[in-house]
Amino acid sequence: MMYRWILPLFLVSAGLHAQHSSVNDRMRDALEAQAELDSAYADAEHSPLLEEDLASFNGHEYFPIDTNWMVTAKVIRTPDAKPFEMATTTDRRPVYRQFAWLEFEAEDTVVRLAIYQSIRLLNRPGYEDYLFLPFGDGTNGGSSYGGGRYLDLRIPDGDDIYIDFNQCYNPYCAYGGPYSCPRIPEENLLIIPIRAGVKAPSFHH
Repeated sequence: MMYRWILPLFLVSAGLHAQHSSVNDRMRDALEAQAELDSAYADAEHSPLLEEDLASFNGHEYFPIDTNWMVTAKVIRTPDAKPFEMATTTDRRPVYRQFAWLEFEAEDTVVRLAIYQSIRLLNRPGYEDYLFLPFGDGTNGGSSYGGGRYLDLRIPDGDDIYIDFNQCYNPYCAYGGPYSCPRIPEENLLIIPIRAGVKAPSFHH
């Protein structure tokens, strides 16, 4: 069977100074990002949705915008990290390296997540500074997709990075079809629930 792997239709590229924006601006950005995600998935030419789901697709379900999950994380770079093969839902093994640890506080908890850099994309124009943040949390298998969710970010200039979990998206595998999706690395499986961003697709057959 031929498995499909394609770059995300929706690449989140939070502004370098987003953490300094007003709350209203950040909420607007989150809503616009969600609208952009829905628009991309409604595009029949590029949508990952199955044909029967696309016909009735009216947008994703989302958690209410939560400013508590708009965070500025400390970036602890890991320049000596070795490339490794990331497990996926198929036998495909894309090569990544851990770019950094991200640390921030949310829900009275210190959260620590690894963020990765795709070796394949390093020489692809427009993706040289692309970072991949796959994560699992306490909502998975209930209100959100059981296989976790993803965020795409850009390498920051300094030692802080703005992360808006309201802009996360599902792996394409959440929608059926022969996709090959990275599995959430063990170090990024959180117990706390992140009630922000996209929910599990309710329209999937």
